[in-house]
Amino acid sequence: MYDLAILGGGPAGYVAAENAGAKGLKVVLFEKRELGGVCLNEGCIPTKTLLYSAKMYDHATGGKKYGITADNVAYDYKKIADRKTKVVRKLVAGIKMKMEHNNVEVVRGEASIVSGNAQSVAIECNGQAYEAARLLVCTGSEAFVPPIPGVEDNDAVLTNREILALTEAPASIVVIGGGVIGMEFASLYNSLGVPVTVIEMLPEILGGLDKEVSEMLRGIYAKKGVKFHLRCKVTRIDGNTVHFVDAEGNEQSVDGDKILMSVGRRPVLKGFGLENIAVEVERGIKVNEFMQTTLPNVYAAGDVTGFSLLAHTASREAEVAVNHILGIDDKMEYNAIPGIVYTNPEVSGVGLTEEQAQEQGIEYRISKLPMTYAGRFVAENEGVMGLCKIIVSADNKVLGAHILGNTSSEFICAVCMAITNGLTVEQLRRTVFPHPTACEIIKEGLFEL
Repeated sequence: MYDLAILGGGPAGYVAAENAGAKGLKVVLFEKRELGGVCLNEGCIPTKTLLYSAKMYDHATGGKKYGITADNVAYDYKKIADRKTKVVRKLVAGIKMKMEHNNVEVVRGEASIVSGNAQSVAIECNGQAYEAARLLVCTGSEAFVPPIPGVEDNDAVLTNREILALTEAPASIVVIGGGVIGMEFASLYNSLGVPVTVIEMLPEILGGLDKEVSEMLRGIYAKKGVKFHLRCKVTRIDGNTVHFVDAEGNEQSVDGDKILMSVGRRPVLKGFGLENIAVEVERGIKVNEFMQTTLPNVYAAGDVTGFSLLAHTASREAEVAVNHILGIDDKMEYNAIPGIVYTNPEVSGVGLTEEQAQEQGIEYRISKLPMTYAGRFVAENEGVMGLCKIIVSADNKVLGAHILGNTSSEFICAVCMAITNGLTVEQLRRTVFPHPTACEIIKEGLFEL
């Protein structure tokens, strides 16, 4: 019998397997596709690899602002796509090595839960039976494709999986959904000179993020040529034509060589025998603060819980689950989960937004500074302002920060740590920030409070 069986080898599954194996547990990990899950194979990593190439192209074509002139700048999308594949393969190989190093048995195949109780869980895969004292479900999420007429059997309509498989840039693209995935692909193709149209049902792109920052990013991309249709509902798709109704009820349409469907993701709850064990399901698998389901020896982590569909959340949830199994005092908290949009410029945020603080009736103060208060940002971002917004409570504790500006994804963790540890403005002010760096904007902002 195994100490722990894990369904799914994504950021939750492989992190849990690595940690549990390193602590001496006998672990079996089931994965039907590739280790790394959606994040590594069809999401985070390949997308960011493509976006980095697009950013390099932006630098090359915009070099005149920095005194650099280059002639005949061009890109080869096939080579960009090939590099993306190479990066993914390298990282998948790295995860395989981690599993081997920590004595994790990896079974490639479509596993299914046969039965389970508080003592053990039975699993079948490739015609072979497995039994484990505990089970961790990490089956992830899938792209949600709404039942819009004209979507089915339409080669022009792509999800994140299909669009990442392209070996040439589309002639034009319509992005349905202005969330994180939609805006990152809008950024990618806009940088490469592809006409981009974004259709969003909500009043603003990037719903859930800081509204002021989202509005500023939209303004930047509108100036770059991206066309936005907000408060609009797609009604049907005819071949390459997307029909939608605007806020006034007027019918409109737009054509695109490709149509990206990016309206959200949903937990994978079917196809692996979840119904054969007594766990409660709401929008995802219901868990407590230790990632336990309603069956105490069954845990769930990652997108399958339906709470925070982010790779780094999944990894932390997996750590909490394994720690609970090992008897280590730990619990999951969600007040300092960072969110990043890898556009150019980047958007980074953590903690409460101003809108959330208002909705919750929390007394707060705000510091807002343009990123140009940081010397290195000015040196590296000609003609760009950016924004750093810091939110603090009445008792001077850091509640959140929301930043528009490149490299913010690399230093938002400073605010994550401040929120996690309940630091006050004065305590964070005493931290010595390196100079010159873009992260100094946080300290500059704190002195405004």
